[in-house]
Amino acid sequence: MSDRALQGLDERQLEAVTTLRGPLVVLAGAGTGKTRVITHRIAHGVDTGAYSPGRVMAVTFTAKAAGEMRGRLRALGVEGVAARTFHAAALAQLNYFWPTVAGDTAPGIVDNKVRLLAHAADGMGLEPDTATLRDVASEIEWRKVTMRSIDQYAAVRPNGVGRLEVTQVAELQRAYEKLKDQRRQLDFEDVLLACAGMLEAEPHVAASVHEQYRHFTVDEFQDVSPLQHRLLELWRGDRRDICVVGDASQTIYSFAGADARFLLDFASTHEDARVVRLETNHRSDAAILAVANELMRGRPGALELTAAAVRPSVDGAGELTQPPTVTAYEDDVAEARGVAAQVAARIGAGIDPRRIAILYRAHSQSAELVRALADHGIAATVLGGKRFFDVPEVRQAVMALRGASVAPLD
Repeated sequence: MSDRALQGLDERQLEAVTTLRGPLVVLAGAGTGKTRVITHRIAHGVDTGAYSPGRVMAVTFTAKAAGEMRGRLRALGVEGVAARTFHAAALAQLNYFWPTVAGDTAPGIVDNKVRLLAHAADGMGLEPDTATLRDVASEIEWRKVTMRSIDQYAAVRPNGVGRLEVTQVAELQRAYEKLKDQRRQLDFEDVLLACAGMLEAEPHVAASVHEQYRHFTVDEFQDVSPLQHRLLELWRGDRRDICVVGDASQTIYSFAGADARFLLDFASTHEDARVVRLETNHRSDAAILAVANELMRGRPGALELTAAAVRPSVDGAGELTQPPTVTAYEDDVAEARGVAAQVAARIGAGIDPRRIAILYRAHSQSAELVRALADHGIAATVLGGKRFFDVPEVRQAVMALRGASVAPLD
């Protein structure tokens, strides 16, 4: 079984997988096989007897990623590893230790932060709109993951939210916290804060966790927040077997308090840390990687990606028929129109529309893209979601507008 965990790995992947002891940071560029490295490294540790599955904690950022990690480990014959999100791991510990620490069951979890904020605002005589309440909810999340008090928050974010001045935002946050306490509830950020506080205040809880978990792996480390980093350090105690994996160029949660410096500074803040750089991309054409490298060049922690092998393009020539280009637009509408114009030009040049795909980051972008394509007379299929005019709310609005347009005049 040990051989299976080492099969199909390139030289750098093999180096990471076979480094089982001490601090390890794996700088893994896009398409370089980081999930493969994480799971094969854990499996190799178990196969060689270096790790006991029940003493391994592997944390990542989404339930989907944690599920994929567990599935890959099962395929490698490894069961019992605690592969979870930060929140799931913290909540499990709260539910387990809370009865012995507080003599009661753990508090419930807030299911809708915006709704609770609306109740708090109503009690203050405020009537902010839903968009403002959502923004305040995001500010609460940012404040907590950056480990700031409400007064500290007000000092560093003095501009307020929407039509609310910073003093009103601060008071609304206090009212939210008070209402939450009255209902004996925790929000998602509180779960991490409460778990960290419990580990700091209760030595027997910390000792139990340190005894349970001895080997740590953290995926997407570039998106760790100060609160998550603090909790990880409390989980780890004085254990030195920690592997973090990430790519500073793929940081996407800076707006929510993530700090890529935890990844970039790992080697200097952990004595005798080993650094492995995964820069062989197994997914993309060399021309794609050339553009990506040019865009990332000069940024902190940027990796220089190379193609694993020449990949044949659609026409079989071994290269892309058209080099990638980068175009910036002022807003979503302009971007959608620009993309639609390029698609129309390609169709006009004789390219089969069925060979054209538009990839976007968030599904909310699809509406503008479909509308812009329709303006060019181009039909499109939205994969993984409904077309804009097939969304029930949109259909209902269209029906209402049609009804109003044919209603008799008084």
